[in-house]
Amino acid sequence: MLLTALGLFASGAQAASLDGSSLSLWWGIPFAGVLLSIALFPLLASHVWHHHFGKITAVWALAFLIPFAFVYGAHTATASVVHALLAEYIPFVLLLTALYTISGGIYLRGNLRGTPALNTAILALGTLLASVMGTTGASMLLIRPLLRANDDRKHRAHVVIFFIFLVSNIGGSLTPLGDPPLFLGFLKGISFFWTAQHIWPETLFLVVILLGLFYALDSWFYRNEPRTQFDPTPTDTESLRIEGGLNFILLAAVVGLVLMSGIWKPAFSIDIMGTVVGLQSIVRDVGFIVLALLSLKLTAKRIHEANQFNWAPMEEVAKLFAGIFLTIIPVIAMLQAGTNGAFAGIVNLVTASDGEPIPAMYFWATGLLSGFLDNAPTYLVFFNTAGGDAAELMTSLAATLTAVSAGSVFMGALSYIGNAPNLMVKAIAEDRGVAMPSFFGYIVWSFGILIPLYLLVTWIWYL
Repeated sequence: MLLTALGLFASGAQAASLDGSSLSLWWGIPFAGVLLSIALFPLLASHVWHHHFGKITAVWALAFLIPFAFVYGAHTATASVVHALLAEYIPFVLLLTALYTISGGIYLRGNLRGTPALNTAILALGTLLASVMGTTGASMLLIRPLLRANDDRKHRAHVVIFFIFLVSNIGGSLTPLGDPPLFLGFLKGISFFWTAQHIWPETLFLVVILLGLFYALDSWFYRNEPRTQFDPTPTDTESLRIEGGLNFILLAAVVGLVLMSGIWKPAFSIDIMGTVVGLQSIVRDVGFIVLALLSLKLTAKRIHEANQFNWAPMEEVAKLFAGIFLTIIPVIAMLQAGTNGAFAGIVNLVTASDGEPIPAMYFWATGLLSGFLDNAPTYLVFFNTAGGDAAELMTSLAATLTAVSAGSVFMGALSYIGNAPNLMVKAIAEDRGVAMPSFFGYIVWSFGILIPLYLLVTWIWYL
């Protein structure tokens, strides 16, 4: 979910650990406050939220940090913040900034008409790309052309919602490049193609049904919208051309940097208050900055103007996730404490009385927590709960590992904060004038459509 679009926090994940067994649920109130603010302020005080969401988020962050420093000491509080910034937030923001900037330099010129067939084709393409270039990369690349194709449509929110379902989440389930938890599994010893070999049936099942549902729903809206709303000219495939193609090379370089950071293990590292930052992480993050600056330098101004490129969506995501990364510190620590923490009941649910893991419960426990917390550490919690031995998990416990992997990726689509690109796609859509549903309104859509499908996945594959 929140941590990096491709699991970049791994380099310092073991540092600056906090004993979650000593924490009570009360420490989760600031995190809940951030989530409720994201959910309620746009509904009850939209003007205040639009102008002051950064300040409101900062208040919740301080509501955690000040009492935490008082109870556990300034050193522990500072070390936890340093870890959240260096190992998690900064890599996260730099990756998103690089992808946002580079994708903003790619423009599909030509007439695109947002018919149900074209919209479905774009969703299908994005779903395929998500496992190759990550859910964030695919989302940032295709959301603008999709919005532009539908800029004369009256009903557009459903298009963006299904885009979040498929491109920003489910499509990233087949490789470690697709989504953070799978990349962490790769670092823990899971074979690169293991996930594709074991989760493709569930992924194909969800993709086919969701594309079919979308086509039917979009066709209904299309038929019932006033005809005067439509662009009278059809999609002209012969006149379509891509401008800013050099940015595709830069996107490939971003993916290369991510892979490098997971494979290259140099001896050099820096220890900052218990957070170990390896040379590979430094090279990766500096590389993101260089690639973003290269894109800005080499992309023609007319391309950014055509894409209506601006920094507002990135600013919103950066400020909101700063608060989320800080206030989630105690929540993740409690989860990592396993049966000794405040969430012991959840951890106990996934194990039968004979000690054997229950794949169906692993799927739902990992998934529901991933949808509203963070799918990367949640994956690690249940990966370790199931034994943490990659060789055993890929063989005798394959059903359990499949359930953990699928739950953490699929259910990131349940809320706007379930995965990093969700909120970015929402912000870009709203910046283009799309009336997106509220936090709870989106959950009505996601639960109404996805939960029945996840129940079917459970019945077919995990029982």
